[in-house]
Amino acid sequence: MERRSLLASILIHAAALLLAVVIVAPVFWLFVMSISPAADLVARPLNWWPSAMDFSRYATLLSSIPNSAGANFVASLVNSVLVAGMATLAAIALAVPAGWAVSRTPAIGWSLSLVIATYMLPPVALAVPLYMALASFGLLNSVFGLALVYLTILAPFTTWLMKSGFDGIPREIEQAAMMDGASLFATLRIITLPLAMPIVATSALFAFLLAWDEFFYALLFTSDQRARTLTVAIAELAGGRVSDYGLIATAGVLAALPPVLVGLIMQRALISGLTSGGVKG
Repeated sequence: MERRSLLASILIHAAALLLAVVIVAPVFWLFVMSISPAADLVARPLNWWPSAMDFSRYATLLSSIPNSAGANFVASLVNSVLVAGMATLAAIALAVPAGWAVSRTPAIGWSLSLVIATYMLPPVALAVPLYMALASFGLLNSVFGLALVYLTILAPFTTWLMKSGFDGIPREIEQAAMMDGASLFATLRIITLPLAMPIVATSALFAFLLAWDEFFYALLFTSDQRARTLTVAIAELAGGRVSDYGLIATAGVLAALPPVLVGLIMQRALISGLTSGGVKG
């Protein structure tokens, strides 16, 4: 194996450390703000570490007292999990067969290009027709209705990702399985999907993050805690004349936890997918 020089190793580790600091520093500062007293957040010069740690904001936002700020926040958190989860599962369920069909039948590739073209439209261009469609079906201010709207965003994106993943899997593997007597469904389940598991996990992760961070449609199509998502709830915390920056930072820290957990779960699925799905030699 080629040995790197000491200078090259130092530069690589320094670059990795700098990248880690750039990524972690905003999250760390958000946490510091969440535990800082209100006076420290407006002090001049700025206090880089709180004079006294205050975790009361976490108790406030996780409170179960009816009609409190905590109850509203928890309800919005649950709504975001439900909406993002349902939209992601539906998008993957549609993207796997659609991506495989387009990958294995290039003649219908134009259909995916047409769907991707609709994905390029700005959200405001689709707001009125989507609003009218939801209103006609009685799905305004509904978790299920919002998940359907998010599905229109996620399905084209995940199908495109899945198609690129299936393109990298040789067709000869599937043909060999079928020659051995495996049905199409068995071939997909036993051979193709395990090999495509890394791209499935990646697609699911990006789809969940897109749905979790979406704000525009959630603001338009929800009106109360029955369907209001976390992004709208956090915006409302900052909407008053006097904003509690520490409370907003606390909401940001709590809102970042579910995507991190999903990322850890998807990372395990990605690694397991890389080590499974092969055929015997």
